[in-house]
Amino acid sequence: MKVLVTGAAGYVGSHACKALAEAGLQPIGLDNLERAGLRELPWGPLEVADTRDRDALEDVLRRHRPAAVMHFAAYAYVGESVARPGPYYHNNVLGTLALLEALRAAGIDRLVFSSTCATYGVPQYLPIDEDHPQHPINPYGASKLMVERMLADFEHAHGLRYVSLRYFNAAGADPDAEIGERHDPETHAIPLAIEAAFGERPAFEIHGTDYPTPDGTAVRDYVHVADLAHAHVQALGYLQEGGDSAALNLGTGRGHSVRDVVAAVERATGRRIPLHEAPRRPGDPPVLVADPARARAVLGWAPRFVDLTEIVQTAVRWHTGAGARR
Repeated sequence: MKVLVTGAAGYVGSHACKALAEAGLQPIGLDNLERAGLRELPWGPLEVADTRDRDALEDVLRRHRPAAVMHFAAYAYVGESVARPGPYYHNNVLGTLALLEALRAAGIDRLVFSSTCATYGVPQYLPIDEDHPQHPINPYGASKLMVERMLADFEHAHGLRYVSLRYFNAAGADPDAEIGERHDPETHAIPLAIEAAFGERPAFEIHGTDYPTPDGTAVRDYVHVADLAHAHVQALGYLQEGGDSAALNLGTGRGHSVRDVVAAVERATGRRIPLHEAPRRPGDPPVLVADPARARAVLGWAPRFVDLTEIVQTAVRWHTGAGARR
């Protein structure tokens, strides 16, 4: 079975392509390569196109005839979305609208969506379950919440069935070290800390040391990218078997502070990390920790990687191996 994967050359999308291939499915990648970490896919064709280009989408769908779609293509920098909201609504919302219209025209009615815990905003209680109110505090989260609303509307009007996977902080790298995390610019804590450990940047910046948390730094639920990829494959199987549309959290249920991340990277690398304390970034909640029970109940999904140091070790292996050669 062919599966169109938008944003296939990005961090989570590329891991999903590998997971699809390992499950015996054929990923058809689509990416505009604007912020991609890869320039080709080892597991299938890569179509260079933008989700906002309806004609290009329809051409790809006509030539490959996928049975379903995994939708990752989006801008995903919280701070940038606060400073420049326009591109986030244009790319994330209008790009998804063009995709949904193209899928409707092609008769494709199954979609797995890469959503985010940023749709919840500042937690009213912890851990966060799927019934938690969704009040995003940054344009990135707002754009993803708008897509969730669009999916529900397209289901009601056109029979689309979907699973929105609201994942928490994607982390780590492919356990085989074939692919990993590389953004330009890099904004994620673990790769930034690894780069600082190896002297590739002068210091690791801690954004905010006065949060109401045990050590004053922000707390996040770090979920391994390979576990996320497998969840997308399981969600696709769930839809293939006739499952109803759903929104599900993906996380470990464990929170780790920024200082915990620093300590884990220092353990994994055996190096001290120079630190620079900076003010909070706008749009960052103090704590985000998932309740992943519903994903276990609906999909049978459970994360394989739950120890932060083990997650970091996969990122370090990729960074010092394949990642260093790219």
